[in-house]
Amino acid sequence: MRGAVVLLGLVGFIGPAAEALDNGLALRPTMGWLHWERFMCQIDCDRDPDNCISERLYMQMADVMVKEGWKEAGYEYVCIDDCWPSRQRDAQGRLQADPKRFPGGIKKLADYIHSKGLKLGIYADVGKKTCAGYPGSLGYYETDAQTFADWTVDLLKFDGCYMDWTLLGEGYMNMSKALNKTGRSILYSCEWPLYEWPFKQPNYTAIRETCNHWRNFNDVYDSWSSVKSILDWTASHQDVIVPSAGSGGWNDPDMLVIGNFGLSHDQQESQMALWAIMAAPLLMSNDPRDICPRSKELLQNRRIIDISQDPLGKQGYRTAKVDSFEVWERPLSQNRLAIAVMNQQEIGGARGFVIRAVPGWKICDPLCNVTQILPQYKELGVQTPKSKLVISANPSGTALLTVTPISSNFRRMLYRQEAIKQKYTNL
Repeated sequence: MRGAVVLLGLVGFIGPAAEALDNGLALRPTMGWLHWERFMCQIDCDRDPDNCISERLYMQMADVMVKEGWKEAGYEYVCIDDCWPSRQRDAQGRLQADPKRFPGGIKKLADYIHSKGLKLGIYADVGKKTCAGYPGSLGYYETDAQTFADWTVDLLKFDGCYMDWTLLGEGYMNMSKALNKTGRSILYSCEWPLYEWPFKQPNYTAIRETCNHWRNFNDVYDSWSSVKSILDWTASHQDVIVPSAGSGGWNDPDMLVIGNFGLSHDQQESQMALWAIMAAPLLMSNDPRDICPRSKELLQNRRIIDISQDPLGKQGYRTAKVDSFEVWERPLSQNRLAIAVMNQQEIGGARGFVIRAVPGWKICDPLCNVTQILPQYKELGVQTPKSKLVISANPSGTALLTVTPISSNFRRMLYRQEAIKQKYTNL
């Protein structure tokens, strides 16, 4: 293998930098569906009734999530993004759903979602208007929090448009307090650091104490260049953001766009693998009513979801760059390790990577067991620190592995089995 290994050291990473928001939610990364990237602000239901932002869309999504195995795989939130409200608050100053597109109101929709065993998310904004120009929550934090609680909403995505950046922190903290004051468990998804980074490094201790997850960087688009830019930004800021992640609060690199139009299957595998390594919320934005079977299988892959939801709750990070490969590693429970090796070349065919070039491979001393999850499931067996194992990844694709150290008791059992085998072979 050509090229020098560039090791990327990180400080500490022993645990979260601060206590999480004390609402008992998001103990593991959130999983669900969110409308924005795929459906955006399509509100013309006369022209496109199947894809407009309406109660019908979310009811259909809830139906298919139950019927097609999404709920069983762990995807539990059905989330409304921007463009759901009426342009005006009601006479009591409360937000109200657009009456034509949501004739039953949000409470009726929540009841329907809950009847399916799922949870409902909704969208609002810390400023005077949402990003699409609908009424914002500035000056109405307690009113809106209570409205969402009365509607039995389970998650609030709180955007940061139309707000003086110097007041962002105060606004996000005030809504956090208002949500807790309602007495209802409402998962709180913030965009605080996204809007603060252009001016200063955000205070992640305060953010973790305030929010259950938080966006740091640009909106994801349905393109490989967009996904790559998010990975690059995350890796270049990992020393700042990774220590803040853990049970109750997570860095959110934005939606999974798997099953849409812009990514090849290898690139879809890369997004899924790296989002699991980053302990990111798995909020897909696609159309599960009509999705490629291969994309569906990837999104519902239990072995990848197990990495995402690992109870140790540590975010992984980039540990090396070598010969146009990137190596990302995530510590898992039971002293295991998840490894993602991404082929950054976008030309040619599959390329091999010698596994012992992974910085964390020392976990295999003296022995370990290796399982490949992507691009195909394979049990790669018992390995040693000196193994010559080579894994393969297509251009812009990723090999995803889990590594389990072998205990001394298990090693003795292997040695005994080998001794017995040799004894009977020699008879």
